[in-house]
Amino acid sequence: MVEIKPNFAGFEHIKRFIDKKRQVVVAKILPGEFYVTKENEIISTVLGSCISACIWDEVLGIGGMNHFMLPAKKDMHGAEGWHLDSSYTCRYGHWAMEYLINEIIKNGGRRENMIAKVFGGGKIVPNMSDVGMSNINFVRHFFKTEEIPVIAHDVGGPWPRKVIFHPNSGVAKVKKLRSMHNDTIQRREKAYMTDIEHQKDESDIELF
Repeated sequence: MVEIKPNFAGFEHIKRFIDKKRQVVVAKILPGEFYVTKENEIISTVLGSCISACIWDEVLGIGGMNHFMLPAKKDMHGAEGWHLDSSYTCRYGHWAMEYLINEIIKNGGRRENMIAKVFGGGKIVPNMSDVGMSNINFVRHFFKTEEIPVIAHDVGGPWPRKVIFHPNSGVAKVKKLRSMHNDTIQRREKAYMTDIEHQKDESDIELF
C-alpha cells in the first residue's frame, strides 16, 4: 500500500497526496516553490511563462524540481540583483536554482552526479512581454556556467504545460495544454497558474 512518508525538513508546506490511479505519492509545487526527495515520489507543477528545472543525482536517485517566475528581481535603478526578501527569493531564477542544488547536496546528492531537464517558458499571452524567453535564456546560461548537463528540454512556444517528474529515475512527462483565445490564461498566469491544470483541452503526453 502506498503511504506518504515523512519528507525532508523544510518541505512540510508542500502539498502531497496519493494518486490512486498511478499508486504513487505526488508533491505539487506552485510558483516560488521547490521540492527535493529520495523517495518513490512524483513532483508535479503547471507552467506558463515560468520555468521548472528538474535536477537529480543519477547515481543515488535523489533530486527535485523548482518553479520560478522571473530570472531576477530589478532594483530601484532597473538593475538586476540578488538582494531579495527571503519570502520572495524562490520566485526568481538564481535563488530557485541555488536552493534546489543546495538541498539536493544537503540531503546526500553529489554535484558531480547531477544532470538536468528544463521545461516551460511559454509565451501564453501574446500582448505581454516575453518573460518566458528571458527565463529560458537565464536557465541556459545558468547550467552552462555551473557545468550541469541538460539532457532534455521542452521550452518556448505558445502553450502552458503540465510537468511531472520522478527524481528516482529522472523520467519527466510533459502535457501541453492548448491555448485559449480569451483572458482565462492571462488571469491564471497572474494568479501563479494554480488552476490551469484542470483545463480539459489537452494534447498527448510527451516523455523526456
